[in-house]
Amino acid sequence: MNMAVKIAGVEWKNPVTTASGTFGSGQEFSEYVDLNKLGAVTTKGVANIPWPGNPTPRVAETYGGMMNAIGLQNPGIELFCKRDIPFLKQYDTRIIVNVCGKSEEDYCQVVERLADEPVDMLEINISCPNVKEGGIAFGQNPAAAEQITRAVKRYARQPVIMKLSPNVTDIAEMARAVEAGGADAVSLINTLTGMKIDIHRKAFALANETGGVSGPAIHPIAVRMVYQTARAVKLPIIGMGGISCAEDAIELILAGASAVSIGTANFHNPAVTMEIADGIEEYMERNGFQSVSDMVGIVK
Repeated sequence: MNMAVKIAGVEWKNPVTTASGTFGSGQEFSEYVDLNKLGAVTTKGVANIPWPGNPTPRVAETYGGMMNAIGLQNPGIELFCKRDIPFLKQYDTRIIVNVCGKSEEDYCQVVERLADEPVDMLEINISCPNVKEGGIAFGQNPAAAEQITRAVKRYARQPVIMKLSPNVTDIAEMARAVEAGGADAVSLINTLTGMKIDIHRKAFALANETGGVSGPAIHPIAVRMVYQTARAVKLPIIGMGGISCAEDAIELILAGASAVSIGTANFHNPAVTMEIADGIEEYMERNGFQSVSDMVGIVK
């Protein structure tokens, strides 16, 4: 039985990675998780210069999940290359670097800087607000999404995964836009925009007022969007959104994802990624699947 998957020409030993922003670059989880057991580690978002992030409070618990408005706090690409890549190179796992930016130039600078670094894939977070367009996210406008994909591809030496935002009317339209721009793969879904009010303080729970909702509550939306995307484009899909157990991960694979990414669940069960990889393998044995690709998108 073969657990390996190939995403845009890059082979992972199994279809499990970590969702950006929930796992750092693996350092803080390495006491609890054998990173060698993961198909890939997806890093926290990295920008061309350090970002301080949003004011606190920036995390709140919600029913069936959580909200965050971290604001993509990160140390910048230079420290990342000096500290985080060498750490991850100690392990037998693929390295996916999540890239964020506030303008096309920001993204391209990071992608160009990573061209000669020993990383396997780039995940482009297009949920960042485009400052030049008055704050609308690149991922909410098909033309902007296609343009940023095309720009990044000019500089990228590694395969490019475009991370799609669910905060759109038609996810298939966005997927087709990044496919037209030359994307090698897509990952979805990013968080859904939400708001929580503390009725005792009579104030917003997050200083930013709104935040990204993640966790089990959003999982059915992720399944629907992965299914729609799989029918709209020919690109491999990394599915994510509220995965907390192997069953959730398998659901996304059956809907059309070639691999899965685990996020919020890491916070309450640091070993969840390894458990999910084992659970997928057990499911394949029980159901007679010889490879992960035999399962991808079989529910139609």
